[in-house]
Amino acid sequence: LQARLAQLGHHVGLRALDALVARERPGRRETKVLGVLLFVKGPLWRALFGREADKLEQANDDDRTFYVIEREPLVNTFVSVPRENSSLNCAAFAAGLLEAVLGASGFPARVSAHWHKGTTLMIKFDEAVIARDKSLEGR
Repeated sequence: LQARLAQLGHHVGLRALDALVARERPGRRETKVLGVLLFVKGPLWRALFGREADKLEQANDDDRTFYVIEREPLVNTFVSVPRENSSLNCAAFAAGLLEAVLGASGFPARVSAHWHKGTTLMIKFDEAVIARDKSLEGR
């Protein structure tokens, strides 16, 4: 079920990205990891869920891993999960959406939803993205 939710989120993310970039950042696209993550935390989250994400953090031990933390995600608000599916996290929809947005923006990553401090979306960027970001730091 979570995989299906992520797949549906992927379709929504691809469609929402074009409209949002045209409205928020006309003629400009992000080239750095931090810039795209701040775009995700702010304008993207606000347009899709009505408010900014609660927190954006980087893993201490891995420069490829970032976390978007949402204490009470909208996609989990009105869902009652049966006991036999207690590990189900409907925020997999938001994870699929975020993975599509990052991939279409030129920042391929794997995104997964976890229960931690509410719901945490773990973003693990490809090695090439981090290498490109480090090469752009001097500019």
